[in-house]
Amino acid sequence: MSADDQKKAAGEAAAALVETGMVVGLGTGSTAAWFVRALSARMKDGLTITAGVPTSESTAALARELGIPLQTLDEARRIDLTVDGADEIGPGLSLIKGGGAALLREKLVWEASNRCVCIADAAKLVETLGKFHLPIEVVAFGHRKTANRILDVLMDHDIEMPARLRQKDGAPVLTDGGNLIYDANCVAIHNPAQLADDLKRVTGVVDHGLFLDLCDEALVGSESGVDRILP
Repeated sequence: MSADDQKKAAGEAAAALVETGMVVGLGTGSTAAWFVRALSARMKDGLTITAGVPTSESTAALARELGIPLQTLDEARRIDLTVDGADEIGPGLSLIKGGGAALLREKLVWEASNRCVCIADAAKLVETLGKFHLPIEVVAFGHRKTANRILDVLMDHDIEMPARLRQKDGAPVLTDGGNLIYDANCVAIHNPAQLADDLKRVTGVVDHGLFLDLCDEALVGSESGVDRILP
């Protein structure tokens, strides 16, 4: 199967986990979009959910187009299940997320959920996190000073390349919350937990794309179908 076929298969497998009456966290990105479509198809076949809680404006727009009822994170009394993609899946279901610039809202929804399922194609499985750039969301005010402090943290972890401001069409990429994204080319992250803590302590850093101890299982599309991976 192609990577897109694997993503679709994983999304459909995750949609099969949704039960009547659930509040469902809706992830962001190309793989999560397959889940949202598959969830909508199940609803057309008779499944009824209480609401979906989108992790980005783009996901909210897709869900509305497909007829999925929505609630904000504040409106949701609970989130039974969140399904979302990942840029990398490492040992113990440690993840790098944020390629779609939605990492803060994604992490807020993940942390409010009873169960979190990651969906991906097989290429996202890695032995060591870090080949995919690590997104770091920062406030716009004084962001270059913040980037210098981020570099100090990275160098303490033997990562010598400065994080780069993410841009598109010559302009900085803005998150749904109006923040900026810096991408760190880490190559290999040998102590994800310590790096996560060190980055979070930098004033000006809102959050980062290391999702640790949050994922309950992964559904990964492969040549043989969909593989279930537990921590």
